[in-house]
Amino acid sequence: MRKMLVVAAFMCASLQAQVTSGSRTRHEQPPTNTNQSVNPVIEWNRTLLVIVRTPGAQPSTVHSTRSFAILHAAIYDAVNNIAGEFNPYLVRLADVPPQTSKVAAADQAAHDVLLSIYPAFQATLDTELQQDLAQIPDGKVKNDGITVGQTVAAQILAFRANDGSGAPQPGFTDKNIPGFYRATPPDFTPADFTQWGDVTPFAIVNAREFLPDPPPALTDKEYIRDLAEVQSIGEIDSTTRTPEQTLIGNFWGGKIQNYWNEITQTAAIAHNLNLEQSARVFALANFGMADATISFFEAKYIYHFWRPVTPAELTDSDWLPLSTKTAPDPSYPGAHSATSSAAATVLAFYFGDKFTFDVTSEVLPGVTRHFPSFSAAKREAGLSRIYAGQHFRFDHLAGLRLGREVSRSVDETTLRAEEH
Repeated sequence: MRKMLVVAAFMCASLQAQVTSGSRTRHEQPPTNTNQSVNPVIEWNRTLLVIVRTPGAQPSTVHSTRSFAILHAAIYDAVNNIAGEFNPYLVRLADVPPQTSKVAAADQAAHDVLLSIYPAFQATLDTELQQDLAQIPDGKVKNDGITVGQTVAAQILAFRANDGSGAPQPGFTDKNIPGFYRATPPDFTPADFTQWGDVTPFAIVNAREFLPDPPPALTDKEYIRDLAEVQSIGEIDSTTRTPEQTLIGNFWGGKIQNYWNEITQTAAIAHNLNLEQSARVFALANFGMADATISFFEAKYIYHFWRPVTPAELTDSDWLPLSTKTAPDPSYPGAHSATSSAAATVLAFYFGDKFTFDVTSEVLPGVTRHFPSFSAAKREAGLSRIYAGQHFRFDHLAGLRLGREVSRSVDETTLRAEEH
């Protein structure tokens, strides 16, 4: 008889990662605009976090990394069309007066994007925009900012309207072949995001450019070793997993892109970034996460490698992972690892890797983890999926490489300094 597990239901709240101390940014000088009480980039990012954490708000067939990337593309281009320090992402407007309100442009662009993607939240979004704009003196400067925000948001949304995210999900057919992915116990949920590898990337050219090498064969020593590891350490009632590993396996059990958006907020606040700087780093980080997501889903449905629970079930019908359920998609490469690596690569590029900060869990209220660097958080987030019985170690390592390579490409080619 299959094990029975009593699962505690945790309320999912928008938990803000807390700063304990920080290091000076390597690539940016500390800004001087300390009189701005609320940074619109962080404010609207928090708003989106609340939305995607609201049950039923995020369509099940659309990955939320797309929403974050569109939001920050619009904010960045709205602000950058006024500041003009870096190359635009997509939109270059002519003859924008330099006195135009960057705050009004950012607020309007963010509002319009989120309203288009999440129309059910119109009342909340409209109220937030009205409150923000009320803090800006009326006049041409404000009105021009609103116009810039509206124009940029409309063009960004039009550009992404037919990006493949709304295409029907192709069905996935199980094959009774060793190593081939199949639906997993206990609920055997059908494979999801089968179309996501075909979504148009935000900053890279082609998802297949970052396709990892194939996973090891079932006869390889690496597979045999990593299978034994996850079967031992990832089982629901494992006697080899330490209490801290159990905590880690549960701590990172939420949507990983949400954690890294909060970490980005933490870093931006700690380094006192101004509006332009915040817009750029959030855009880069979310382009990296969005494109890494497109790339790893492309790889998952090329290699269609089975999850650890499947070979375990074939030999031990009583085996279940720590998290009971397994994510409904192929195992290779690891999504947590790829997303975390993509975000950490951008943040290390922008700030330098050494940065001391705390992260709170999306699924364990009040629980905090402490890190001395972005790379340390990246590694732990990826390893958590081994402790949770979700992934093999080679999934984790391939995900780290994929995310790093995607974001290096983004950093080297996107939103670069404008040449005059």
